[in-house]
Amino acid sequence: MPSPPSTGSGPASPTTARDDDEAIAASTTHTELPPRPRSSTAALVLATLAVGFTLWATQGLVLPILLAMFFALVGNPIIRGLQRLYVPRFIGALAVLCGGIAITVLLGSQLVEPVGDWMREVPREMRSVAPKLQRMIKPVQEANKAAENIARAAGGENTTKPVQVVKTEANDPYKVLMTTPRLAASVLAVVLLTFFFMVYGANLQKKALALLPGRQQQKLTVEILQSIEREISRYVLTITVINFVVGLVFAGALMLLDVPMPEALMWGTMAALLNFAPYVGPLIGIIVMLLMGFVSFDEPLQSLLPAGIYLLLHTLEGQIITPIVLGKRMAISPLMLILALMVSGWLWGIIGLLLAVPLLVCVKLVLERIEGLDGWARLLE
Repeated sequence: MPSPPSTGSGPASPTTARDDDEAIAASTTHTELPPRPRSSTAALVLATLAVGFTLWATQGLVLPILLAMFFALVGNPIIRGLQRLYVPRFIGALAVLCGGIAITVLLGSQLVEPVGDWMREVPREMRSVAPKLQRMIKPVQEANKAAENIARAAGGENTTKPVQVVKTEANDPYKVLMTTPRLAASVLAVVLLTFFFMVYGANLQKKALALLPGRQQQKLTVEILQSIEREISRYVLTITVINFVVGLVFAGALMLLDVPMPEALMWGTMAALLNFAPYVGPLIGIIVMLLMGFVSFDEPLQSLLPAGIYLLLHTLEGQIITPIVLGKRMAISPLMLILALMVSGWLWGIIGLLLAVPLLVCVKLVLERIEGLDGWARLLE
């Protein structure tokens, strides 16, 4: 006669009891694991301040490396194009570097004379600009003087001006002698580092990636870094070409206004360099062009033409040409751009202003490629 089926009220078998005990122990062990420690806000703030101070204190070492990486990114697309024509990378890098140095020396030789003339004539020219500006703002000055006289008469203030003490500073020739070799060493370091980054940068990247554990992880990281390097190189080269064209067009427009060619090239070069720093660079350029217009021309309307042409070119480039060429993927929030310009300008001066935007774009592209950090990339848009 078959035995009746067992119910849940009966005693459990040894195997079932052992499995239940192991499951309970596992769940208890899992829940009793201590949480992973997280850095406090104070520690993050201190780490950020420490990194910022280190970047500022070591700018003599950091800036040549950043400039060399920037120039290498400009030259890499050209070198890859030469490699498709079966030109070895070493020869292509040497040709690109020599071509860049030749263009810089040729442009510099054309700019030395007008820059020197302007540096010598600025004090005298500024005295000639003062009467023109006074005629333009004379009504405003008269209104301000009337308001000041009324305020002084009402308050009974003494109208005598206090004595002003003017301090003079003597130039130290030894400071120039100490600065020149250091500047030459920095320029030589930038040239050599640029060449080595263009030639051996890819091999160094592969050897560094070989240290990663796992072949699949190495392959994935190589693909990510190669795509990032290719996009950054294309972006930097595109921005450089656009700024070069803007400077060339601006120089041509100044030549149409009867500005001598060396002087027009000087202002065109200034416009191209300032265009690397959005918002801040064009603002400085407009102020300089206003002063240049008042110095070079007598008529008030003609004096405003250089600044007007500069503003028109910058508007066309920033609002139409660059968004069409680069697309929205390279777009950066204006607020983030201003913050990056402030931080990099405070850390590294003028060179920091020129490198702020390329560095910010590099950070954005890297964040987009790393899983879990794409939200930070969207924060920069």
